[in-house]
Amino acid sequence: MLTIGAFAKACRLSPKALRLYDELDLLRPARVDPDTGYWYYAPAQLEAARLVAWLRRLGMPLARIREVCALEPEAAARAVRAYWTRVEAETAVRRDLAGFLIDHLTTPPTRKDTTMLELRYCAHSDRGRVRPANQDTAYAGPRLLAVADGCGPAGAPASSAAVEALRFLETAEPGAGDVLNLLEDAVRGASEAVRDAADGQPEVGTTLTALLLTGGSRLALVHIGDSRAYLLRDGALFRITDDHTVVQSMIDEGRLTPEEAVTHPQRALLLKCLTPVTPTSPDLRLQDTEPGDRYLLCSDGLTSVVPDARIRHVLSTAPSPDAAVHTLIDAANEAGGPDNVSCVVADVTEGVA
Repeated sequence: MLTIGAFAKACRLSPKALRLYDELDLLRPARVDPDTGYWYYAPAQLEAARLVAWLRRLGMPLARIREVCALEPEAAARAVRAYWTRVEAETAVRRDLAGFLIDHLTTPPTRKDTTMLELRYCAHSDRGRVRPANQDTAYAGPRLLAVADGCGPAGAPASSAAVEALRFLETAEPGAGDVLNLLEDAVRGASEAVRDAADGQPEVGTTLTALLLTGGSRLALVHIGDSRAYLLRDGALFRITDDHTVVQSMIDEGRLTPEEAVTHPQRALLLKCLTPVTPTSPDLRLQDTEPGDRYLLCSDGLTSVVPDARIRHVLSTAPSPDAAVHTLIDAANEAGGPDNVSCVVADVTEGVA
């Protein structure tokens, strides 16, 4: 048996930390002397203690560490991978925000840009070949692009209400540091609109993916669910959103390959969307953009049946946003049109102020 001091040195945890972990029922001593009160640990506990120490170095909360330590090694490894994937995603959001704030703070207030970016755009939503009604909503305007995919008995009014709640962004004039706050407030308004549209039906919800032209050379992105946003730049296609789905989380954790996800029975099961009962934080970020970029926002009625290679080809060859939108929707319907399909395509152009 090891004393608490010897055990702490061996596992690189302080005696103070060991006492805290005992209180939390995370790592209890093997024996406490009834006369002296001295704590003793078994050498076999070292591996568990070292795992706790390393997980703490990762920044994992103690409650989550307790869950991980109760798992078998393979399941524990998956849990650690999933935790770190979330940390990286959150860090990426903070990195984008930090970059935006740095640019804002280091730009001389007297400098005035003589050029401005404009959008040439088209939006269209189609019922598809199978669904009896269209629960998607697509919108495009001079500054705002949005797609929402409703679900449940009031899916159509939910998606429409969510997009409508963002329409005020077309005329809003936020300060440079207020863009993300404005978007967050807009999503809160969208959540309230979805709640009203659901009319007491908790199974109602909608995805929401939107881009807002903020001035300068950036677009602000808000995203929740499995609708997607793509960027075509110099002939290369980039997906700039992450699906909030069960299968995407399994891919991130290494439990599923992208090829297996295509036919997985839970491929349409959402982890996050706007619902009337559960508040959910959307992804918020800033997207650098430049003249010549082409953006696509779409519901999963497109991406579930039309591969990225085909999407890239259409976006690269279509002469206008209107042609791109209708060619993509036609491609989805030619592939069976099993779902509603909505597309917004916008070209970034340069104008002179």
